[in-house]
Amino acid sequence: MKVIAAYLLAVLGGNTSPSAGHVKDILNSVGAEADDDRIELLLSEVKGRDITELIAAGREKLASVPSGGGAAVAVAAAGGTVVSGSAAPAAAESKKEEKVEEKEESDDDMGFSLFD
Repeated sequence: MKVIAAYLLAVLGGNTSPSAGHVKDILNSVGAEADDDRIELLLSEVKGRDITELIAAGREKLASVPSGGGAAVAVAAAGGTVVSGSAAPAAAESKKEEKVEEKEESDDDMGFSLFD
């Protein structure tokens, strides 16, 4: 991901086709290790392609990835039994409540708000 991020930063900076040296310079500027093999792989994959088209194609692929119902599957796998339809929503609701409580506690620890 850091190689892709460095490549995108170079493109945002105005360089339409960054070289391996440009990507390495960006990574080195933030103290990240530059893996030559990964940089060359990325550059070979994007060579001659428009970055906006690549991003649009990636978004289309991500849209087809299922993104819901993971909690019920995890509960079923952990318990070793099939989860009934009524038990899964109850488990999801209890997890939501726990997350809300944690967020409230973190605000109390600070003692102030950025907007006060």
